[in-house]
Amino acid sequence: MSPPINTREQAKARAREIRAVETLAGHPISHSAALERVAAELGYRDWNTASARLSNLPEVPVQVGDRVSGLYLKKPFEGVVIAVRDMGGGSAFEVTLHFDEPVDVVEFESFSAYRQRVKATISADGSSWSKTSDGHPHMRLLSVLNGIV
Repeated sequence: MSPPINTREQAKARAREIRAVETLAGHPISHSAALERVAAELGYRDWNTASARLSNLPEVPVQVGDRVSGLYLKKPFEGVVIAVRDMGGGSAFEVTLHFDEPVDVVEFESFSAYRQRVKATISADGSSWSKTSDGHPHMRLLSVLNGIV
């Protein structure tokens, strides 16, 4: 199993590996064809998309416009990212999400409080450092739904 590819440089190195393997097999390919293969391996539609999403900067868990799902105060949600701000050089990100449907953030049956637009500070893995009283992250992004990543 090869290490994960998180930067353009890692993707380019993988393209050089692909070229070398194909050349040894008697099927030489161009560098751009190898880059397109790497993009496909990573699930991107083409190298330009992969290159735009990959960076030599810290990994950003989401981008503005991404459709995401996850848990907010232990309640499931789906929504869209409307803002992302780097905090601390990639160690944390402030995200603002707009949920498709308001989420009731209260656990009592006799009382409700709905939230539809929320802001949270999350780490690169998509979990907030802030926790509920029983130890669950306030926010956990579970997946990006739009198929770009």
